[in-house]
Amino acid sequence: MADPVMTLEMIEASQMGLKAVGAGLAVGLAGVGTGLGELGIGAAAVGATAENKDMFGLALLFTVIPETVVIFGLVVALLLLF
Repeated sequence: MADPVMTLEMIEASQMGLKAVGAGLAVGLAGVGTGLGELGIGAAAVGATAENKDMFGLALLFTVIPETVVIFGLVVALLLLF
C-alpha cells in the first residue's frame, strides 16, 4: 500500500517530470504538425520545379516555412524547462 503523504521532494520531482513531459509534447507535436504540413507542400514544390526551373527558389521558400513551427516548439520546450 502506497503512503498517501507526499513529501516536498516528491512534489518537486513530480512537477519537474510534468514539465519534461510538456516539453516533449511541444517538440513532438510540432514536429508531427510540420511533417503533415510538408507532406503536400514538398510534392507540389518538386512538381512545380520539374515543370519550371525558375520556381526552385519559391518552392524552396514554401518548403522551409513550415519548418519554423518546429523552432517555435523547441523554444516553448526550452522555456518550459528553464
